[in-house]
Amino acid sequence: MTLDHGDPGDAPAIPLPTAPLANEASPSAAEEARTIAAATNIGTLASLTADGAPWASFITYGLLDGAPVLTVSKLAEHGRNLAGDPRASIAIVTPDIPADPLAGTRITLAGVVERPTGAEAEAARAAHLAAVPAARYYIDYNDFTLWVLRVQRVRWVGGYGRMDSASAAEYLAAQPDPIVPQAAPGIAHLNADHAEALLAMATHLGGFPDATAATCERADRYGLQLRVETPRGVARTRVGYATPLSEISDLRAATVELARRARATS
Repeated sequence: MTLDHGDPGDAPAIPLPTAPLANEASPSAAEEARTIAAATNIGTLASLTADGAPWASFITYGLLDGAPVLTVSKLAEHGRNLAGDPRASIAIVTPDIPADPLAGTRITLAGVVERPTGAEAEAARAAHLAAVPAARYYIDYNDFTLWVLRVQRVRWVGGYGRMDSASAAEYLAAQPDPIVPQAAPGIAHLNADHAEALLAMATHLGGFPDATAATCERADRYGLQLRVETPRGVARTRVGYATPLSEISDLRAATVELARRARATS
């Protein structure tokens, strides 16, 4: 994970762990990006006008093995832009935007667009329609073109100070997280009924023995992300499961095991 910010000056410092983390396993930037791309069907397309100026447009997309599939009218400015210059990027924001939007998660996928042919064209059309059912009313009009973004560069931002890049190969080989999209009820249950267990996790597994409170902000295939309150300020930490999860049905048992381990080390 890369920290791109410089000297914070007079800004509040984020407390660092004062003890080792038991297991800080977390998704890679490529996995994070695939998860965000699969979580929605809208984004902002950046294309280039005939004179080389940037042009941003709202678009819908589907995914073909991770590659965004667009269907764009030649009547639209961005449609003409793509036909004239294939270089493009798409910015995608997580659907669950927090109160501070800059604290949310987003990605940029950059590369070049190509018109798919043959079997790929059929698969791309099906992928777009699966994500954007309303496109069936216009996708076959002769002024619409099907484009696939051949991803060459990936940038993931997970909020303040949390960002990283991934190669195209890493992104395309990754899989969307199976836990994140369905974890909200489990997270709500943890925060409502198991505050003591979360505090024990932060204290004994998450590297913050001075924690006074902890809440779960996210559950993914590798573990929980906790918001930790300490006398030194507010921080975030990770507590990883014993093994990665593949099904949402495994989340309860994994969190029970985390609580057991945390209490066993107290």
